[in-house]
Amino acid sequence: MNSVRNGSGSARRSAGRPVVGICARTAPVTLQGAAMTVSLAFQAHVDMLAAAGCVPVLLPLLPGTEDAIGQLDGLLIPGGPDLDPALYGGTAHPETRGADPAVDAAELALVEAALGAGLPILGICRGMQLLNVQRGGTLHQHLPDVIGGDGHSPKTAAFTLGRYRLDLKPGSRIAGIFGDDIPETACHHHQAIDRIGTGLTATAWSSDGIVEVVEATDHPFAIGVQWEAGHTEDDRLHSALAEAAGRALRETARSSA
Repeated sequence: MNSVRNGSGSARRSAGRPVVGICARTAPVTLQGAAMTVSLAFQAHVDMLAAAGCVPVLLPLLPGTEDAIGQLDGLLIPGGPDLDPALYGGTAHPETRGADPAVDAAELALVEAALGAGLPILGICRGMQLLNVQRGGTLHQHLPDVIGGDGHSPKTAAFTLGRYRLDLKPGSRIAGIFGDDIPETACHHHQAIDRIGTGLTATAWSSDGIVEVVEATDHPFAIGVQWEAGHTEDDRLHSALAEAAGRALRETARSSA
């Protein structure tokens, strides 16, 4: 494990509960009649990680947040807005929305530090796309232009999840997580991986050929999934991250002893 993680507090090591950072998202809300912007995390991610024995912590996406990596045992990068296409040499599609270069830069710095430290990583939706772009990959900016339909992000009056059966690569980490009980994806994304980044390999696809999982080949546990993990009761991905974070914590304790 990279030395950036050494020096984690003895109280945390003795408690034995891995600390997993969750990249924050921001949203406008009205609270007690006042309009404000808040940093938040999807409660299902918090609950699933806590149930798996972790201490979830919220990471605001600000310059310098990557300095917290040495106090973490794992990182969850959740869904969120589109990435700035300039990051992978593209120009904005009319349907590309929500891109914030400052947020992208802060999150990319966090992911780069986590990868460099060997920290277990789970990227979900945008998180998978961010991992791919960080490794030099590119994205399809508007998936309906590629597959000719909106099955991955259904256009309905209410928020509706698309459903696809996964095709897993035998022997992959994701196949080990799911075994013979392969889930049906619950997805809501209009972008997807085009060219796969360096050091990543595709290990699952939807029935229409869209990459649904990538794994880092040069890292102990770095997985990106394209679907909205956390929107169903299936907590196996969060549990796998928790297990990897627990191993990282024990390794840090041994190296610091």
